Amino acid sequence: MSRSIVIGAGMVGLATAWHLQERGVEVTVIDRVGVAAGSSWGNAGWLTPGKTIPLADPSLWTYGPKALLDPDAALHVPFRVDAGLWSFLAQFAAHGTSKAWDRTMADLTPIDKIALAGFDELQAGGVDSWTREGPFVIGFKEEAHSKGFLHEVAGVVRHGQDVPMERLDTPTELAPVLSDAVKVVYRLAGQRFLEPAPYVEALGAAVVARGAQLITGIEVMDVASTRKPVVLLSNGERMEADSVVIATGAWMPKLARKLGVRTRVQAGRGYSFTVETEKPQEHPVYLPYQRIACTPYQGRFRIAGTMEFRRPDEPFQHRRIQAIIEQAREMFTGVDLDDRQDEWVGSRPVTPDGLPLVGATKAPNVYVGGGHGMWGIVLGPVTGKLLAEQIVTGRVDPAIKPFDPLR
Repeated sequence: MSRSIVIGAGMVGLATAWHLQERGVEVTVIDRVGVAAGSSWGNAGWLTPGKTIPLADPSLWTYGPKALLDPDAALHVPFRVDAGLWSFLAQFAAHGTSKAWDRTMADLTPIDKIALAGFDELQAGGVDSWTREGPFVIGFKEEAHSKGFLHEVAGVVRHGQDVPMERLDTPTELAPVLSDAVKVVYRLAGQRFLEPAPYVEALGAAVVARGAQLITGIEVMDVASTRKPVVLLSNGERMEADSVVIATGAWMPKLARKLGVRTRVQAGRGYSFTVETEKPQEHPVYLPYQRIACTPYQGRFRIAGTMEFRRPDEPFQHRRIQAIIEQAREMFTGVDLDDRQDEWVGSRPVTPDGLPLVGATKAPNVYVGGGHGMWGIVLGPVTGKLLAEQIVTGRVDPAIKPFDPLR
């Protein structure tokens, strides 16, 4: 029996492990902390192919300067001497054009279209957790604030996705948490959501129940490929396998760069917390102008936001939570923003061109899966399926061809 080592126990790594098992591969999963310990834990849990779009767009040239000058801006870049960060920002900004947006959207569309089916397959295969249909409630203070969002949706539709959306006459019909300040509201259908930590933990449990060895609390220090790939652990142990998958999110470059993966992966850190609401909120809420994404979570309401370009292991910046609160306070009612739980920061792996890194490295039988930016949860299951197919059969599915990690 073929044997594979998957490094990283987030959504992408575990989905890859699950699909390798489907193809008869014996799997060991290694994570330096544990299952769902990184950006898979505290995100908004949105399964929204209709919003799985390039992060860089022409509006970057409008709010980009604010990201440098205003520490409370939704997109924040610390002003510091960091050659790697500035190199990433230069490449990222170069993709902030309409032409680049369309090119990247064309490359994302094929995998967007099959993303939700990946969750149905996992559920049918015994993963004991749920995904739920929206609808999603999209709110704005005024008509002018909605133009950017509507333009994005139109671009997604133009590239071939069905994104059902209608304007609501009663703003609080589906979202009693919205305040009177919210005057323009849309209902977005055809998308789903989940509770990310419980879902990824259920996926991990399924992988273990199917025979995988799960090793946590030990870091992989190096991956080498001679006759067979070998991983070197922080305790000095060496493990050999027929294939190795690096799925370590924002930490991918540490292991993958020397294997020919030159595309920079920058941590785009997001923050979240949960609050109580006076009236139950059953549907996700999105405030695009404030860049705040909210989801029902274990009887509470998770509020997530911000994109902060820092190193992945930097300390929690409480000011970022306060920035989200100040933006949210005017838009919500019956929400206790002062009684917060589960305050969290997670490092999402962002690439300059907005495309993931999925496929073979220069080292024989060593692969990477990651670089999804904000879309690792929604694209994780189908990424794992198509990467497992490539590992076992050598076939590269057209949906992941644009994600070649050696590009």
